[in-house]
This record gives sequence, C-alpha cells and structure tokens, in this order.
Amino acid sequence: MSALARIFGKGKNAKGNAPSPQEAIQKLRETEEIMIKKQEFLEGKIQQELVTAKKHGTKNKRAAIQALKRKKRYEQQLNQIDGTLSTIEFQRESLENATTNTEVLKTMSEAAKAMKVAHQQMDVEKVDDLMADITEQQELAQEISDAISRPMGFADDVDEDELLAELEEMEQEDLEKELLNVGEDEPTNLPSVPAARIPAVPASKVADDEDEDLRELEAWAS
Repeated sequence: MSALARIFGKGKNAKGNAPSPQEAIQKLRETEEIMIKKQEFLEGKIQQELVTAKKHGTKNKRAAIQALKRKKRYEQQLNQIDGTLSTIEFQRESLENATTNTEVLKTMSEAAKAMKVAHQQMDVEKVDDLMADITEQQELAQEISDAISRPMGFADDVDEDELLAELEEMEQEDLEKELLNVGEDEPTNLPSVPAARIPAVPASKVADDEDEDLRELEAWAS
C-alpha cells in the first residue's frame, strides 16, 4: 500500500464517509511531511554514493561505477518525489482556497438571510412617512429657534433709516468741529529775537563826529 493510500485510508475517514475538507487538508499536510523526510533521506544517500565514487576513483573502477549507478537511482527517486510534492502542494492550496470560498459564501448567505429578516420588519411606505415626519419636525424646530432668537420690545418699532440718518448727522458735526479746531490749535510761528545785545556807541566817539561835521560846515560858509 502506498503512503497516500495509508494516509487517506482509500479516500474515506474512520466512519467510512468521504473526508471533510479540513480532514483532507490535514492528510495532505501529513503526506507533505513524509515526502520531505524521504527527500532529505535521498539527498543524504546521494552525497554518500558520491563520496564513495570519489574514494575509489580509477583505482577501483567497479566499486566507483556501482556507487555512481546507485547515485543515479536515488536522483531519479528524488525527482519523482519533487513532482509528487508539487502536485500535493497544488492540491492542498486549491482545497484551502475552496474551503475559504465556501466559508465566505456561507457567511454571505447568512448575512443575506439576516438582512431579509431585518427588512421584513420594515415597510417602504412607513419609512417614507417617518422621514417626512422627521423633516417636518426639523423645520418646526428651526421656526421655533428663529422665533426665540428674534429681538423683542421697542426695537421692532424703530426705523433703521432714521437711525442711519442720525448717525450720519453726528459724524458730520464731529467733522466740522475738527475743521474748526485745526486753525485754533496750530501755533503761530514768529521769528525769535536774538539774545545777543547790540553794542552801544561810545559818547566820545559821537561828540568827535559832531565837531568834525561842524568844522566842515564853517569852512564851507567862509
């Protein structure tokens, strides 16, 4: 009986039924482990036969050739195991994907059923009526809010145009006052008087000048 037959029990589980996807995936993983161990064993045997062939060499050609023949058989078995492992890996991955898809579809189906049950409690017309009521209540709440925030008292009787005219008149009066204050507030810039005193002419100097003028007058008259 092959390793696959021993592991899968001729395609049935202990109860005689076909294995579940989880059981099949587990058995494929166990088969992979056996194949990998067999692979490691053959790789070791190939290395041993290669060492034996190198040891005998041309000194014992018969023994060296036999070692190389065994090495070739081990390599053929190793290639077969590599192919088997690739097939098992592909089958396991496909089964895992199929299991995942089955679980996803199952979950989606359950969600669809739950949504159907939820929608059974709803009526489109009732939903429309409910949304209309909500909109109406929101509009009413806005009207109430606007009414509460609206100013009360004498403010409603005041004409804003009159208040604006009064404000403009006040601004005009302030402007005229500023223009009148400009002339009064500006200081008059007059030239400053020099602080230094003008030196006085000596009296003797003035008397001498007068005597000289008198002499000139007398000389002209004579």
